[in-house]
Amino acid sequence: MERSIQLADGAATTLESWGERGPAVVCVHGITSSRKAWQRTAQALAGRMRVFAYDQRGHGDSAAVAGPMTLQRSVQDLRDVASVIGGPLSLLGHSWGGAVVILGGHEPFAQKVVAIDPMLRVEAGTWRREYLEDAEHDFALAWPQRQSALQERLSAWDPVDVAGKLHAVRHMRASAIERLGSDNDVERGGWDLRAAVRDYPRPLLILAAAPAESTLSADDVAYLTREAGPKVALEVFSDQGHNLHRTAFERYLARTESFLLP
Repeated sequence: MERSIQLADGAATTLESWGERGPAVVCVHGITSSRKAWQRTAQALAGRMRVFAYDQRGHGDSAAVAGPMTLQRSVQDLRDVASVIGGPLSLLGHSWGGAVVILGGHEPFAQKVVAIDPMLRVEAGTWRREYLEDAEHDFALAWPQRQSALQERLSAWDPVDVAGKLHAVRHMRASAIERLGSDNDVERGGWDLRAAVRDYPRPLLILAAAPAESTLSADDVAYLTREAGPKVALEVFSDQGHNLHRTAFERYLARTESFLLP
């Protein structure tokens, strides 16, 4: 089921839901993804959980949504979505969405949090190289060429995940990613959420990609091990890249389900 909901600043997003019984989980996608990134997860969990996902600003059907792209605004959008659903809720996020749910885990409505290779910290001076350049290249292509290029690049993915990616970027512009960096002052070290995981207040499961492929640096992993506290578990998918929830779906799903469900 899909419905349009209003956010606190008057903007709107599309909230999609699967399942009619069980505890609720809200899924938050990453850069160049959308709510459709969670379709396989939702369909697999729908018999035991109520699964919700929405489009973050600048992505999917919210590609034209204005307003700041700060992490503070992203968390406020999550609050707005949570208020429509009603708590308590678990949170599941990937990459940028992983950062959002880690911050959201401090909210009263949060019960458990799963963060898939989250953008815990972005090194100053790396945003353009790591996140923006490829997007500028892809979004400069006309839609038929962009669609064809993505389908070829993602040929190893499940077709449902490829369709989700195409939904995410159909109307996107690279400016959304540029603003995500500039609005968070990333190039001067403004994206650093390590303090948010210190003595974390909720059960948190971090599923990390292989060290060479992960957004988490060796220093970040060391910090998590040292400072996150007893409620945080870190597991490394040593044979997988950043999109491990797509490329190792059954393994990711089994671990996520065992964590979220009693």
